[in-house]
Amino acid sequence: MALFKYNGEWLQERRGGLIGAILNSVVARNEQGSRVARRGRRFPRNLLKPRFFRWLLLLLAVLFFCVFATFVLKLLSNGNEEEKHLPLSGEVLEQVSSYDAPLTRPKSKRRKQHFPCEVGLAAAVDNILEPKNYMNFTQFSLEYVEREVTPHANSPQSRFGGYQTLNERKKSFLARNQTIHCGFVKGMSRLSSPGFELSENDKAYMNTCRVAVSSCIFGSSDFLRRPTSRLISEFSKKNVCFVMFVDEQTLSKLSSEGHTPDEKGHVGLWKIVVVRNLPYLDMRKTGKVPKFLSHRLFPSSRYSIWLDSKMRLNTDPMLIIEFFLWRMRAEYAISNHYDRHCVWEEVLQNKRLNKYNHTAIDEQFMFYQSDGLRKFNPSDPNTPLPSYVPEGSFIIRAHTPMSNLFSCLWFNEVDRFTSRDQLSFAYTYLKLTRMNPDKPFHLNMFKDCERRALAKLFRHRLLSSPPPP
Repeated sequence: MALFKYNGEWLQERRGGLIGAILNSVVARNEQGSRVARRGRRFPRNLLKPRFFRWLLLLLAVLFFCVFATFVLKLLSNGNEEEKHLPLSGEVLEQVSSYDAPLTRPKSKRRKQHFPCEVGLAAAVDNILEPKNYMNFTQFSLEYVEREVTPHANSPQSRFGGYQTLNERKKSFLARNQTIHCGFVKGMSRLSSPGFELSENDKAYMNTCRVAVSSCIFGSSDFLRRPTSRLISEFSKKNVCFVMFVDEQTLSKLSSEGHTPDEKGHVGLWKIVVVRNLPYLDMRKTGKVPKFLSHRLFPSSRYSIWLDSKMRLNTDPMLIIEFFLWRMRAEYAISNHYDRHCVWEEVLQNKRLNKYNHTAIDEQFMFYQSDGLRKFNPSDPNTPLPSYVPEGSFIIRAHTPMSNLFSCLWFNEVDRFTSRDQLSFAYTYLKLTRMNPDKPFHLNMFKDCERRALAKLFRHRLLSSPPPP
C-alpha cells in the first residue's frame, strides 16, 4: 500500500470505491482518536498494562475472602443460641455439682460434627442364614393386663398404661412367668377403649408379619421419608412389613403433599396404618407406643426394627438383623448417644433446652437415684454398658421373652414419668439385670456412627407438641 507525507507524517494512500471509503473512514477515526488520547492522557502508562489488572483482581479476591471468613465465624459462634442456661432445682443442683460436666456451655465451644463409619454387613441377603438355636435365650411366659380389675377412686377414667401399683411395678422386673402391664389396658367399663385404635384390616395385615420395620408420624410433625428402594433386596420387599403409623391429621397433610396411599394402602414401601383415638395428648408419648411395643402390635413377628420418622432407611433390614443380632448373639440392639453418656448429663441437657417440665424431670431423677442409679464411670472395667444414654432413634429387636419384658418395662417408665425415654433407659436395664442375676439379657449397645451408616438423618418438620407445662 502506498504512503504519502502530510504535515510531517506518513499517511496511507486514499483509495476509491466502497472498500476504500470504509478503510479511509477507519483510518480517519483512528487518527482522530490517537490525537485526542495524546492531548487528554492524564493516567500513568502502568495503569494500562495487564500486570496492574492482575494485582487489582488479587487484592479484591483477598478482601472478599476476609469478609466471607468473618461471616462464617460469626454464624458458627451463634449456632447454639437456642440452648438457654435454665436454672436447676436445689435438689438436682446439689446432686450434680460434683460431676465433671460444666453446668454452662463454654461460649467458645462449637457444635460437634458426627459422621457415619463402616459397618461390616454381609454382601447380600442371599449370603446370610439365621444361626441354629439362635432363639435359645432366657425362656419364660409373659401375659399382659388387658383390663383394670380394681377401681381407682382418684382416676375413674381408663388409662392406656393402666394403673400399676408400686408393688406390681417391682414384681414386673422379675424374669418369670407373669402377667404385667404393657399398654393397651382397658378400663373397667365394657365400653371403654384404651386408645390407639386400628382398623380390623390393618390388624389382620400386621398379624401376618414375621419381620417388621416400623415408624410413626403424629401431629404432622414430619415429612414422609420412604426407604431407599434400590438398596432394599427383593427378598425383603416381599417378606418384610414396612409400616408407618399416622393419625388422621398427618394422613391429610401427607395426601396434600402428594403422598396418597394406593388401593392397598401403600406409599412406596410404607404401608400406611391410621391410628384413631390417640392415647396421650403429648404426641411424643404417643409415639412411644409403636416404638416400644412392636411385639404387641406385631404379635406374630420374630424380629422388628424401629426407626424415627426423621430418618430414611438406606440399608436392607435383613442385613441389619444379621449383623447386629445374629452375628453378635444379641436379642436387643441400640446405639449409644453421640455426645452424652451419663444420665446426669442428660438431665441437665433436657432442662437447658426445656424439653420437659423441670419438676417432673427432678421427681423422676431423684426416684431413680433413691433406687440405686449411679453415675456412669467409663474407667470402670465392670461397667455393664458402654453408655448409660442411648440414641433411641434406631432399635433392632428379636422378640424374645427378655426383649419383650425389657420393652414393657421401659414403656411403663415413660408412661409413669416423662416421655424423655433416654432418662429411663439405664435405670430400666440396670434394675432388670440386678434383679435377675442368673438370667442374662443380651443387649448390644453399638456405636452411634454405625447407626448413621444405616439411615440418613434429617431434621423434624416441627415440634409435634409443646412440652408439658
